[in-house]
Amino acid sequence: MLPNTGKVIIAAAGSGDPELITVKAARYLQQADVVLTDRLVSEIILVDYVRPDAEIIYVGKQNKKDGSAAQTDINQLLVQYAAEGKLVVRLKGGDVSIFSNVLDELQTLVAHQIPYEIVPGVTAALGAAAYAGIPLTARGYATSVRFLTYYKSDVVNDAYWQELASTKDTLVFYMSCDTLGEVVKKLKENGVDTSTKIAVVEQATTPLQQVYTASIEEYAQTLANRSFLSPSLVIIGKVVELHQQFAWFQNENNNTEQYYFKPIGHTANDHE
Repeated sequence: MLPNTGKVIIAAAGSGDPELITVKAARYLQQADVVLTDRLVSEIILVDYVRPDAEIIYVGKQNKKDGSAAQTDINQLLVQYAAEGKLVVRLKGGDVSIFSNVLDELQTLVAHQIPYEIVPGVTAALGAAAYAGIPLTARGYATSVRFLTYYKSDVVNDAYWQELASTKDTLVFYMSCDTLGEVVKKLKENGVDTSTKIAVVEQATTPLQQVYTASIEEYAQTLANRSFLSPSLVIIGKVVELHQQFAWFQNENNNTEQYYFKPIGHTANDHE
């Protein structure tokens, strides 16, 4: 490590609603010289908390589409700015540890002996569940929850599908709306109780939030032909039955300008 090496803060912005950012992450944004921000971070956070003279660099991923930042380029920027003695905030949507490629960045920082901190936040599963009125665990409904992804067919093997079909755990699928039909198919093939409920939470914690529910048995008639906007998240399990009773978030009572997303080519397979 060089004497003038700066520091990198890997910080979570929370999911959608800019008020879900932590005090610690906001404080570091106020101090940062450079902010490398993901695409799904609310623009309000950048306007309200980042120093006016700080450099903001957009490094969002869009499922390898044009304009998507390569992870190697992000790693290089972290090293470059830290080597210049700057305080760098690597700002990630949701939480930093859930489907966020944080391992690549940590390995890069350690390899170059760059000091760093990790600031956790509200991941999409927690934000979506809370704003949909769906406790992910609840007495008599589920005692455990699993975070998964199924954005391509080799992510979950056949043996694990058998376990998922029989578990009473709440299943939360990230980046899986484009493959939701295949998720339902795999669960049914492995003997899932077809009365099990599915919720798709679209644009969670924002005024654009929509919650769509159906049983696995009803999926083909109610949700199969629907396209979901990104970011969307899938919750499967008995706890989804609680949505109708405890839904509290009313979109029309909120000011859209307070929850601004940068709508750049959203796809259902985007990472946090």
